[in-house]
Amino acid sequence: MVLSQGLRIVGRFIRARPWSFASAVTGAALFAGSIIASSAVIGWITDTAILPVLQDGEPTHGRLTGVVAAIAAVAAWKAAAIVMRRTSAGWLQLRTRQDLRSQLIGTQMDLELAWFDRQSIGNLLSVADTDAEQGTSVLAPLPYATGVSLLVVGTVVLLALLDPWLGLVALVGMTLVVAIEVRSATVLYPFWERIQVQHGVVSGLAHEMFDGALTLKALGREPMATQRMKTESDELRERLVYVGVRWETYRTIIVSLIPAISLITLAVGAARVDAGAISAGDVVTALYLLSLLTFPIQLIAFVLFDLAVAIPAWNRVAAVMTADEVVKHGAVVADESGTPAPVESSTVGFSYEEGVQVLDGLDIDIPAGRTVAIVGRTGSGKTTLALLLARLWDPKSGSIRIDGRDLRDFARFELPKEVAFVAQEAFLFDDTVRGNISLGLDVGESEIDAATALAGASEFVTDLPRGLDTPIGERGASLSGGQRQRLALARALVRKPRLLILDDATSAVDPSVERAILERLREASMPSTVVIVAYRPSSIRLADEVVFVSAGRVVDQGTHAELMARQPTYADLVQAYERDAALRSRDDG
Repeated sequence: MVLSQGLRIVGRFIRARPWSFASAVTGAALFAGSIIASSAVIGWITDTAILPVLQDGEPTHGRLTGVVAAIAAVAAWKAAAIVMRRTSAGWLQLRTRQDLRSQLIGTQMDLELAWFDRQSIGNLLSVADTDAEQGTSVLAPLPYATGVSLLVVGTVVLLALLDPWLGLVALVGMTLVVAIEVRSATVLYPFWERIQVQHGVVSGLAHEMFDGALTLKALGREPMATQRMKTESDELRERLVYVGVRWETYRTIIVSLIPAISLITLAVGAARVDAGAISAGDVVTALYLLSLLTFPIQLIAFVLFDLAVAIPAWNRVAAVMTADEVVKHGAVVADESGTPAPVESSTVGFSYEEGVQVLDGLDIDIPAGRTVAIVGRTGSGKTTLALLLARLWDPKSGSIRIDGRDLRDFARFELPKEVAFVAQEAFLFDDTVRGNISLGLDVGESEIDAATALAGASEFVTDLPRGLDTPIGERGASLSGGQRQRLALARALVRKPRLLILDDATSAVDPSVERAILERLREASMPSTVVIVAYRPSSIRLADEVVFVSAGRVVDQGTHAELMARQPTYADLVQAYERDAALRSRDDG
């Protein structure tokens, strides 16, 4: 099972980079040949130089040149083979690992958000890091092991040619060693599966602890968090120790067998020399060759061990790579006319979980160029509607259209050219202010300045030590919540979207600042229809129209005054917002 699965995984990698593998294996084969050649040279030197000089007293003159030349030639052969094998194998492993991680990220970027909601971020990090590394770890020693396999075969053949009895001893000994190595990999494989799973648990817990550090410290729950991490880390350690002990036990047996085989070979060889069947140089050749096999033969065990590690790691990688919840795209390209986009939907239904309907038969009609506030009680479906308008999720039924074009018909990367979404939780990258606003978009200084001014960010950006070129830390750690929201808004505005969706995206700024931002958005000559998920009465009043949502449906749509007059539920909700705003204002005062 281990060998068959491992070979399928390795075959996949080799097919991607066949020439690198071929070069590494060629180097390994040349290395095996150099080992066999060196043992033959040692035997030849013993019979033609050492014994004649020591036993018969022949002069060394004329012999050293040939001896030195033979040794130098074999050494050069061996060195070239090692360089070729190691360079090619290292390049194969590192490039394959790089390719795998790129494919992992590319695959995940194609998946629906529903898939991400069911994953642990820490586990995904473990897959991209630890599993991708361990899944390809076998590639570096594999060519060497291929050469060692050739070396083992060559050893048995050479000794059999020297003497059948020596060949038989080598065959039985090598078979026993390889059988133990295969057995060790088979036994340890299931334990490595559990270790890989536990790696994901520990990584996920660590990610959760780091993300929740503020909450843990504020509530004084550091001991609880530390104990949870200790428990899971101890479990990982115990599993690693268990596998390590079992692996070292097998290694000890293998390492002990090699000298035992050499002793048996020496005894058999001495008997055959006494019988006149072989020469002393033949025995030296056999013993020298076996001594050189002490480490290489262990490499087969290392490769099998790496296969046992690689299989569960690759299975976790493959689970991500084969996820089929891919966002499907059509062929519609973006409209770059620079005009606001009308939006409409018909009988939109959506649920995050089976049987729990969030939107049910929702219909909406937003004229081009209007600023529309979506208002409703908590859980009414406001944020879900905003996510659907940006096609971050797809409706389970019905459709949402821009200019009569279904959002699902847009080609990949085309819809974001027309639609920009700003969430309540503003995510910023570990980059400069400029890098976070442009986010790879080719925009000029004047466009960035205009976007920051419109988002109300110019004031604090100017005060930063290096202005737009100031690094803001991971997730914008050096900024306040309101500043982060304004930069996120500027990032959306610099793209000049035809539809701008704000999911309570100014909730962290002062009401007066929010009002100023929204007024600038209304008065600016920007090509956008603006949809705001609103809670503050000031935001609602600034909208041209209000869409009142309840229980996943549009209850009414019209101006704020119209809804106040004809929708008692809406009036009660807005008045509750106003009372809350008044209380907050009094507390701040």
